[in-house]
Amino acid sequence: MKNRENWNSRLGFILAASGSAVGLGNIWKFPTMVAENGGAAFTLIYLICIFVVGLSILLAELIIGRKTQLSAVGAYKKLSKKKMWVFNGFLGTLSADVILSFYVVVGGWTLKYSFLSLFGFLNNLNSLTQSESIFNNFISLRFEPLFWQSSFMLITIFVIINGIKNGIEKWSKIMMPFIIILLIILAIRGLLLDGSVEGLKFLFNPKFDLITPHSIVLALGHSFFTLSLGMGTMVAYGSYLNNKQNLLMSGIWIIVLDTFIALVAGIAIFTTVFALGSEPQEGAGFIFTVLPIIFNQLIGGQLWSTVFFTLLFMAALTSSISLLEVVTSYFVDERKWSRKKSTIIFGGIIIIVGMFCSLSLGGGLNISPFKNITFFNLMDLISSKYMLPIGGLLVSLFIIFEFKVSNFIKELNHKNSFFILNKKFVLLIFTISSIVVGFILINEIYSLLSGSSIIGNK
Repeated sequence: MKNRENWNSRLGFILAASGSAVGLGNIWKFPTMVAENGGAAFTLIYLICIFVVGLSILLAELIIGRKTQLSAVGAYKKLSKKKMWVFNGFLGTLSADVILSFYVVVGGWTLKYSFLSLFGFLNNLNSLTQSESIFNNFISLRFEPLFWQSSFMLITIFVIINGIKNGIEKWSKIMMPFIIILLIILAIRGLLLDGSVEGLKFLFNPKFDLITPHSIVLALGHSFFTLSLGMGTMVAYGSYLNNKQNLLMSGIWIIVLDTFIALVAGIAIFTTVFALGSEPQEGAGFIFTVLPIIFNQLIGGQLWSTVFFTLLFMAALTSSISLLEVVTSYFVDERKWSRKKSTIIFGGIIIIVGMFCSLSLGGGLNISPFKNITFFNLMDLISSKYMLPIGGLLVSLFIIFEFKVSNFIKELNHKNSFFILNKKFVLLIFTISSIVVGFILINEIYSLLSGSSIIGNK
């Protein structure tokens, strides 16, 4: 039997796992979430959530992967014969498929705008109407978005085909430092602008009066989703680890890098936006319509715009790589397919499903069964709000009732000289995680059925 490929170094693994966590949401969603929900007060709550809920589930998935040296489905099969746990492996693999199908569409947008910036096609934008028209016309086209989406996916396929050491780890070691450097450069540029202090106040001033139960749920939800939990990614990445790794410290480093990048992104964006007299918004409209105009007001605007969209492209790529690896590793482990065959076939399937996502935004083809939602938004909704919380909840319950906390501690304490974990403490953490994730899931289902939140709207 062929030996399983492993990460070449601890740094390579940390950068790859951090790359999976660092995605488009870090660049536009998290900073706006912080600014609108209490600034530094929200950040403090988020940090508590990510180190309690996020870290515990992250470590559980890494342990499940390393213990079995298998991807999600095979890992649960090896550790338990109960169908519920094996189902969670399939659910994680399916979640990765669903997320990647719409994620590659946005990845294609980042690639398109990187080229537009590089060759100066955004230089003459001077009004929001003009910028919105370019973006909306582009995503409404039938064929051009498909070209950029497919190009983005082909790059992802290329990285995955080359394996763990020469593919994922190699490119993560290049892209993650580059992402950090570019963000720091953009943040310094923003801090040097007159009026940048208003952006810092907007982002970091603690506003405890803005903290509501809804804010806490947002912090809980984002701490869970940002780390790629519940989708089999960390189980797959953990399966390429050897027993020499200190999982606790690696997990902490992953969380620190993810949070650091999100906060620096907030500094880079909001200092620039406020210094130039604009107003922050959330989502793709802000990134692809407002920011190009703002960059044009800077000296060397084309350079800063190109740097930003290149950064955005790499953040999207590191996440898409981890998502495709979940599916590839399943067919390599369970079906004994070659890595090349698995990657090409299912990369191609993702491209096709992604086409339906793209065409639902204005290309004249929306196959969503719900008339008021696009197929693109449907795939986003069912994965982020339902599939991932179910997966995360089952991971916590698996550790408590099937794998057992004592075995979790034994695996985690291996090569761990940081501190020795107490069984009652770990059981408490996983119990809290189960309750928290379960509440998020119940709240989303209730909101779907009733149109309102259990805790009330913000």
